[in-house]
Amino acid sequence: MSTPGHGHAGQGLHLAPFRGLRYVPERVGSLAAVTSPPYDVVVRPDGLRHLETADPHNIVRLILPQAATASDRHRQAAETLRRWQDEGILAADPEPALYVYEQRGEGILQRGLIGALRVTPREEGVVLPHEDVMPHIIEDRAALMRDTGANLEPLLFSYRGNGNGAEGAAAVIERVILTEPLLSTTTDDGFAHRLWSITDPADLARVGADLSHQRALIADGHHRWATYLRLRAEQPSPGPWDFGLVLLVDTARYPLRVRPIHRLLHRLPVADALAAAGDAFRIRTVEGPWPRALDALAGAERPGNAFVLAGDGRFHLLDRPDPELLARTVPADRPRAWRELDATVLHSVLLEHVWRVPDGPEHIGYIHDAAAAVDQAERHGGTAVLMHPVSEEVVRELAEQGVTMPRKSTSFGPKPATGLVLRSLALD
Repeated sequence: MSTPGHGHAGQGLHLAPFRGLRYVPERVGSLAAVTSPPYDVVVRPDGLRHLETADPHNIVRLILPQAATASDRHRQAAETLRRWQDEGILAADPEPALYVYEQRGEGILQRGLIGALRVTPREEGVVLPHEDVMPHIIEDRAALMRDTGANLEPLLFSYRGNGNGAEGAAAVIERVILTEPLLSTTTDDGFAHRLWSITDPADLARVGADLSHQRALIADGHHRWATYLRLRAEQPSPGPWDFGLVLLVDTARYPLRVRPIHRLLHRLPVADALAAAGDAFRIRTVEGPWPRALDALAGAERPGNAFVLAGDGRFHLLDRPDPELLARTVPADRPRAWRELDATVLHSVLLEHVWRVPDGPEHIGYIHDAAAAVDQAERHGGTAVLMHPVSEEVVRELAEQGVTMPRKSTSFGPKPATGLVLRSLALD
């Protein structure tokens, strides 16, 4: 696409078409074999090795390149991206498009629009973040995007459509999915993926008019959105960095699933964690394996905060926190919904006050999969903290008040598969 037109503050979402960069099916083993979960969901090192060996052209070689230094990793990703384009592994679509993306699996049907979204700072109120971010991750993602000159994976955003009948984005999507898709594949997790393009000017205009009245919640991709903002601010004049690749899902039609993100405390043995928490929480051993332990967590008394600790071959339910300790350690200058979040209590009470775990990647890992968190804790002598999910209503309520949750508080899904469509800024 040529550089998309520029909207103005307060005009809502501006989703622009772009020339998608996609794998050429005949040049790879299969489309499923070259896809990956988002970079921060890949379980390392086992999941990374699995993806690297699934196909020599798996997208993980771009989003999580392996080299001795950060600069070497980013340079390697840029060289790999250029080589794959030169060799015809990746090819650009002939004209700018918005893409309809569908996922089916586990009783879930999700459809949305992939496009280049105008990057708007928080104060414009068009894009609503709900989690804090970590500067070192933004630095890494920014360097990767600068070197590759590309948005390698779409962020997941949600909005609430207003059902504009035959004229809105939903009507365009429902009509497009009756046509032949650009691609169709099923990944190892059992999800079926289909992709269509929207190039008709009238349809693009209908989508644009509908979205111009909407604002979006960042469901997944806070660090990459913060990276978009940083890269945009670096540019001296308008251009392709004013836009970033996203998947927009109308959750009035296709509700997202919200799951927790678990913590892995690398340097805290379970025995030490339990000993320190004994005066602050009620502690009970519950039956495993981990699915049964999560059932016990789900059945813990509500309202109230609860966690399951694992890593010593057993599972320990922590609940009934000391009210005086909560009053003393949880910041009082935030809304009640924020003060009562499990993630707030975990970070303010347990990590900062009880366990005194430093807030850094060498001490705290964030893992989406409970089994992986437990396995790594048991292997390396750490503590896995298994968490409750948070409802989308609470997330949206806090975001609309401008209140951010502790980092990595939620995992919205299903997340878009990485590798189905990329955005090269050189094509804009």
